[in-house]
Amino acid sequence: MITSFGWPEAFFLVFSVRWTLLLTLIAFLGGGVLGGTIALLRLAKSPTIRWLATIYIQLIQSIPVLMVLFLAYYGLSLAGFELPPLLAASVSLGIYVSAYLAEIWRGAIEAVPFQQWEASASLALSRPQQYRYIIIPQALRLSLPPTVGFLVQLVKNTSIVSVVGFVELSRAGQLVNFLICFPLSRLSRRLERVLHVGRPH
Repeated sequence: MITSFGWPEAFFLVFSVRWTLLLTLIAFLGGGVLGGTIALLRLAKSPTIRWLATIYIQLIQSIPVLMVLFLAYYGLSLAGFELPPLLAASVSLGIYVSAYLAEIWRGAIEAVPFQQWEASASLALSRPQQYRYIIIPQALRLSLPPTVGFLVQLVKNTSIVSVVGFVELSRAGQLVNFLICFPLSRLSRRLERVLHVGRPH
């Protein structure tokens, strides 16, 4: 059965895309800040700090994002703290994003050749200066394709927030996800080719 597609359906789709993009942006920015911090803690000289960062990542990655959303919205509600659906969804997805981006970015930093560390140390650069001027710029290039690829997964996961009130994301989820995820997937593959990530130099 073929249904007509008119202005009401088009408006509904645009409205759904708006919420999807907003949630994705908030979760990625918030999770990115936390994830970047966790990635650096995973590379700290202190074994205790590295262990704590590792435990955080493993704990979050072992919990389904839907469970994190339930705890943030319904769990806090039972404890007497009422969170708006948008805030609960943003916090939950941000926590989810932080654990995965932390591992992506840690891997990118560790993939920078050790000779780069030695060269920057010979210039008498401090540890923060090594990261800022030498390591992070190279790690960004390596991490860009997998980061964009992870964005595809994040966009798909925004549809689950319908359980806390965003019903429109569930109803339009498949079409919205395709419209956003397809170009992101193509961009990720193109970046891999352009930046030659994973190829020997």
